Amino acid sequence: MEQGRVTAWVGWVWFAAAVLVTVGLFGVISGLVAVFSPDTVIASNGDAVAVIDVSTWGWVHLAIGVLMVLVGLALFGGAAWARLIAIVLIVFNLLAQFVALPATPWWSLVAIILSMVVLWALIVHGDEAERAR
Repeated sequence: MEQGRVTAWVGWVWFAAAVLVTVGLFGVISGLVAVFSPDTVIASNGDAVAVIDVSTWGWVHLAIGVLMVLVGLALFGGAAWARLIAIVLIVFNLLAQFVALPATPWWSLVAIILSMVVLWALIVHGDEAERAR
C-alpha cells in the first residue's frame, strides 16, 4: 500500500473509536453501580471459588471507562497519541474483563470480543486514520 493512500479500511478505525467510546460508557455505568454497591460477589465454578470486592473493581472499571471514552473521542480526530493509548487501554480492559468474568460472565464475554475487534482495527488500520485527517 502506498504511504499516503487512505483506503476504505479506515472505517474500521472509526468503528473502533465508536466501540471504544461505547464500551467506555458501559464501563463507567457498571463501575458506578459497583462503586455504590458495598457487596462482595462469591462465584463458584466446580472446585474454584472467586471472592470479588465489587466496589474495588468498580473503581477500576470506572477509571478505565472514563479514559476509554476520552481516548475514543480523540481517535475520531485521528490523533496519533490516541491510537497508542487506546491500544494500552484495551489491553488493560481485557485484563479487567478476564478478572471480572466470574462475576459478570456475559458482559465480560461481550466486552472481550468487542475489545479484540477494536485492538485489531487499531493495530492493522490505525495509521490510515492519521493520514485521513
